[in-house]
Amino acid sequence: MKIGLLTGGGDCPGLNAVIRSVVRKGIQEYGFEFVGFRDGWLGALQNAVVPLDIASVRGILPRGGTILGSSRTNPFKHEDGPRRVRETLDAHGVDAIIVIGGEDTLSAAAGMGRRGIDLVGVPKTIDNDVSGTDYTFGFDTAVGIATEAIDRLHTTAESHMRTLVVEVMGRHSGWIALHAGIAGGANVILVPERPFDIEQVCSWVQSRFKTNYAPIVVVAEGAVPEDGEMVLKDRTVDEFGHARLSGVGEWLAREISRRTGTDARTTVLGHVQRGGTPSPFDRWLATRFGLHAVDAVKDGDFGAMVALSGTRITRIPLEEVAGRTKSVDLSLYDEFAVFFG
Repeated sequence: MKIGLLTGGGDCPGLNAVIRSVVRKGIQEYGFEFVGFRDGWLGALQNAVVPLDIASVRGILPRGGTILGSSRTNPFKHEDGPRRVRETLDAHGVDAIIVIGGEDTLSAAAGMGRRGIDLVGVPKTIDNDVSGTDYTFGFDTAVGIATEAIDRLHTTAESHMRTLVVEVMGRHSGWIALHAGIAGGANVILVPERPFDIEQVCSWVQSRFKTNYAPIVVVAEGAVPEDGEMVLKDRTVDEFGHARLSGVGEWLAREISRRTGTDARTTVLGHVQRGGTPSPFDRWLATRFGLHAVDAVKDGDFGAMVALSGTRITRIPLEEVAGRTKSVDLSLYDEFAVFFG
């Protein structure tokens, strides 16, 4: 049996660990052959295929990014996209694909599955917003990076007695903001799931200054003010219809300065959250996902996605994931309200 692998969407720490475990187990235990599609669905559209064997995945476990490359390509936005993908598979004798990606990449995979392509999904995203799994690999690394940044910013904020606004990733879900904000001792945490009152934010900031400490505000890039709109870099969108975010941190800093008469600055962590070496947990989880994904192929359980449920790896239908986003439970957010201000 010949299996194709692709990594789609934004890069993510742990992708190489999945590739490694899929290839190692698939070859050693099942005698499968493997190829990789370059740059996600784009490689499947453009017939960009590379061989994968045990030698090619040796040493990649601790490496960030993906040796296959990635892109935000939506095959359904390209003329005859599904047919072209099928032609690539047929040309290389590929029997099934393991698709490693987030909500958009997996939604495209579900669509391909409906068109008769055998595939198995592996969830990845630093945002932790893929439905059906407790955690996605990449999230733990991103939270660790954001927490370290917040820890460092506390000292400079207090040295100058200014507010520091830390903007983290999170288009629709505030998992990184919530976890890193709590772990880093932030005084205000703003998430997309709950529109914020700028007057309340300023009140929390002023309350912090009254105790002779400087406030740290952590905001997800997709957070919006009450009766306001999401702040965008520009109006262009990718092939999945997503605009480029980032800007809410700068807006917040300006409003805090204007309304409180105190100095406020912004740090946008951006892509640094995606890069570098995956954490031990992300290596562990990505490796397990890969092992179970190749098992699903061996079992012929196509149209499934591997998922983490507690400490067990399970399988759920991709159709249950497509088009759904896992949001922060607001009762969890409210648990931490005692630390705001």
